[in-house]
Amino acid sequence: MTELSMQPSADLSAIRRVPGLPCTGPRAAWIGLLCLAVLGGCSSTPGSEQSSAEVESRTIGEQGALSKPATDALPKAPVGQPPISSAPIATDQTPSGQLPAVLSDPKSLLSRRSVFFEYDSNVVRDEFRPMIQAHARFLLDNPKLRVTIQGNTDERGSREYNLALGQRRADAVRQAMSVLGVTERQMEPVSLGEERPRASGSTEAAYAENRRADILYDGEDKLPAGK
Repeated sequence: MTELSMQPSADLSAIRRVPGLPCTGPRAAWIGLLCLAVLGGCSSTPGSEQSSAEVESRTIGEQGALSKPATDALPKAPVGQPPISSAPIATDQTPSGQLPAVLSDPKSLLSRRSVFFEYDSNVVRDEFRPMIQAHARFLLDNPKLRVTIQGNTDERGSREYNLALGQRRADAVRQAMSVLGVTERQMEPVSLGEERPRASGSTEAAYAENRRADILYDGEDKLPAGK
């Protein structure tokens, strides 16, 4: 009785007040078992929570939810279009004031500079998408270069209407290149309307040649013949 009454624990005091509990050796055994059960329950709770947190952390890692996104990925071509080439075309060896030779190399897609349109339309046709992508990639690899996109029309229609149509055609090419990652400061869309025809005459063949948007690089006022 003396040892039990001297214990400071509140739980043991409560046990002491339970009626009918033996006062001899068996009572001490009961107290010991209850203390072990209480201590075991308290120590097991943090361990369970920590184990659960570790499992959750591993699951997140396996699923890649915390993985860092790639920062050097190339801009993706729109759905249904060929991917942009990852091979850079450097201009470091080009003499000052001269454009890279690849722009006039007939074996290169970059030597093609004109996007042709249907009558009274500013929709970029799929056949010109690879050429636009090539110029977009070239500008991305050479951020100091700039282009002027000149929109043109055939002679049919009023001057005001053709100027507006030429602007829409230039803007359509600019937008296609912008989607591929080219910055706005590298492109300037302008309209020439019907003022600069490539082919003379009032035939369907001449009209088709004149409905276009031309891509000109720094220092070019008009495209070389055959571009």
